[in-house]
Amino acid sequence: MSARRAPGVLDSFNYAFEGIIHVLRTQRNMRIHFAVALIVLIAGLAVDVSRLELIALLLAIAFVLIAEMINTALEAAIDVATTSFDPMAKLAKDIAAGAVLIATVNAIAIGYLVFSGQVANRSERLLDRLRDAPAKLTLISLVVVIIVVIATKAISGRGTPLRGGLPSGHAAVAFAGWMAATLVIGESHRFLISTLTLIMALLVAQTRVESGIHSALEVTYGGVLGALVTLAVFQLFA
Repeated sequence: MSARRAPGVLDSFNYAFEGIIHVLRTQRNMRIHFAVALIVLIAGLAVDVSRLELIALLLAIAFVLIAEMINTALEAAIDVATTSFDPMAKLAKDIAAGAVLIATVNAIAIGYLVFSGQVANRSERLLDRLRDAPAKLTLISLVVVIIVVIATKAISGRGTPLRGGLPSGHAAVAFAGWMAATLVIGESHRFLISTLTLIMALLVAQTRVESGIHSALEVTYGGVLGALVTLAVFQLFA
């Protein structure tokens, strides 16, 4: 019986790519990380980040992706090793998930440090004009968003004003709030507040999909609708 041939260099690369593809196919968080990484790199090119800033972004992205893949590999190994509940197995999975969380928080911090000044400089004129708009514009824009959502659901005949159907009313209001906060907040804390409210809006959208109340398309449509309607109200009346 002949000895098994050791994998060549090409085989090793193929195995590595198969591992990456498998994680992308099976792990939702990995797909989210990849999508965010692509958006961040495109944004970096758009605002013309420096070489050192680009290096920092690449390292942060790699750190998150590697941590997520190690977490996935560890979970798979634990699932193979034990078929019953084991507190130590749970602890190992929790520690691996914590490593991913640390990597993600680190990446967010780096992204904030890189983009905060860039975005503030490029959007200064528009947002400075809009931030002094009366507070009632925020309320008006939210009411308009709700009216548009209800009207759209009435036309499509799907869902109720507060549950199901196209578009997602919760996502529309959440992203309308994000856009309003971005336009109203002062320059010194604009990027931070905008980022936090965007994360909260994304979490609202995610919960609507995970609960099965809305599809990803309905949530996306609602988010875009809410943001654009609010922006239009501020542009027209600010």
